[in-house]
Amino acid sequence: MADPRLSRRTDIGDRIKVSFEFFPPKSDEMESRLWETITRLEPLAPQYVSVTYGAGGSTRERTARTVGRILTGSSLKPAAHMTCVDATREDVDAVVRDFASLGVTRFVALRGDPAAGVGEAYRPHPQGYSNGAELVGAIRRIGDFEVSVSAYPEKHPESSDFATDIDMLKRKVDNGATRAITQFFFDNDLYERYVERVRKAGIYIPIVPGVLPIHNFKQVANFSARCGTHVPAWLAERFEGLENDPQTHALVAAAIAAEQVLDLVERGIGEFHFYTMNRADLAFAICHLIGIRPQVRTAAAAA
Repeated sequence: MADPRLSRRTDIGDRIKVSFEFFPPKSDEMESRLWETITRLEPLAPQYVSVTYGAGGSTRERTARTVGRILTGSSLKPAAHMTCVDATREDVDAVVRDFASLGVTRFVALRGDPAAGVGEAYRPHPQGYSNGAELVGAIRRIGDFEVSVSAYPEKHPESSDFATDIDMLKRKVDNGATRAITQFFFDNDLYERYVERVRKAGIYIPIVPGVLPIHNFKQVANFSARCGTHVPAWLAERFEGLENDPQTHALVAAAIAAEQVLDLVERGIGEFHFYTMNRADLAFAICHLIGIRPQVRTAAAAA
């Protein structure tokens, strides 16, 4: 008898779309590692890859250099992150136009974390965009771009309730957002309930699950506490005792992420965004487990 599970079908990899997120390197060594990661993941033919963008001129310049190199040195389609942090409207608009002149057609529009760090109060620039919805509107006024925005299955830590949080998402959609990418989560039921809330609010853009492969459980647990992501007890238990065993830690992490993705596939989800942390190993292993294989291009096909 055939296995009824969708995730066991041999063609499942053809039905799933993935994208990868990178951050701009801060040193020559980090840049070398990033390009090793890009080279490893490029044959998986992701929908696109995104490059994060922080406050401060040097960070923004590194993002632009990374996006430019991806455009000229790979077959990947980069999406540039944009934030409102510590920038005037004129500065933000100029950066969007600069990216567009490089050939960028996708953006990820985020308000951004407070310049003082996660958990601190956010204060918009006096001459800047106040939130993600205003930023989306500005990007779409400049060009007909694909614009992804953030979504929070456990609500944004600064939101007083889900209604407030979802209202902000609706404002982003009304201003032209075409896709939402979620904060990472570890409980698929939370994601499913969130999507139900979003649909009841009249929001119908794709809500793409953001998946975080766990390279270091302790670091992920600490970051989760700061950004309001629940870490289930069963997840902590699976990594217990692996602090000094990186090989087993990596095997467990790949299995957990693949399990999460395959469960979402069974629930009808076909698109995933991986937060790679500029490392290819877990993202590549997870894609293999869910049926995504490197695309081999012959000379004739390329021609």
